[in-house]
Amino acid sequence: MSAPMNDSVVDHLSAVRHVILVMSGKGGVGKSTVATQIALGLRHAGKKVGLLDVDLCGPSIPRMFNVHHQDVHQCSEGWLPVFVDKEQKLALMSIGFLVENEQEAIIWRGPKKTAMIKQFLRDVVWRDIDYLIIDTPPGTSDEHISAIENLKTYNPDGAILVTTPQAVSVGDVKREITFCRKTHIPVIGIIENMSGFVCPNCTECTNVFSKGGGQSLAKEYHVPFLGCIPLDPELSKSCDEGKDFIEHYEGSPTLQAIQKVVNRLVQIDRDLP
Repeated sequence: MSAPMNDSVVDHLSAVRHVILVMSGKGGVGKSTVATQIALGLRHAGKKVGLLDVDLCGPSIPRMFNVHHQDVHQCSEGWLPVFVDKEQKLALMSIGFLVENEQEAIIWRGPKKTAMIKQFLRDVVWRDIDYLIIDTPPGTSDEHISAIENLKTYNPDGAILVTTPQAVSVGDVKREITFCRKTHIPVIGIIENMSGFVCPNCTECTNVFSKGGGQSLAKEYHVPFLGCIPLDPELSKSCDEGKDFIEHYEGSPTLQAIQKVVNRLVQIDRDLP
């Protein structure tokens, strides 16, 4: 990314090499799970990663890492993110760290959401991270517009769009592609999540539901297809317990699918001069 040309976002982001948004057309497709696994995969690849949760009304990232009881601290430079590892290779920021009761609904109008996201982008001290993964809410809302407007001068790498194979989810992602094109955000690629089911006993992957909707959509809109991630009970369990799925399930077909996406993002970094 290039340095900012104005004061809309100060220099905390200038040292970030890559900014990637993770988006979905509808809720319930596993977008936050995908964002979490991408962040973990990049960390295991030796990268320093930040994961910013801008789903203000449904923050789930802190619980997926089992750090939802931790607090954000301030320093002279701004807000310090919450690190999930001793090596401080993976840092998180979410409104979930700032509310007293995580079960309480956050009922904010657009201007307040916009101000909060701007503050996240302006005040969080990321400190020389390689990738900032931004987990957005479903659809196209004030959160998306605010994030994109405040990131414009940093030339974000683009967006990863998450869908399930079903037609209703694929149809919603078409609108996401249109949104990205209208806001000049490149589409890095489409991930078809929950594509097949991994047996917890033998790890065989079976196509319980339809398959191929995401790949067909990518072909129709001439955007890269990043692969299929199957529905895996062990992945769901890892997210519920805040455990590192990549570390504990090396032979899983789900991990192979996640690794394919991570390798694509690592290649983006290698392609830079």
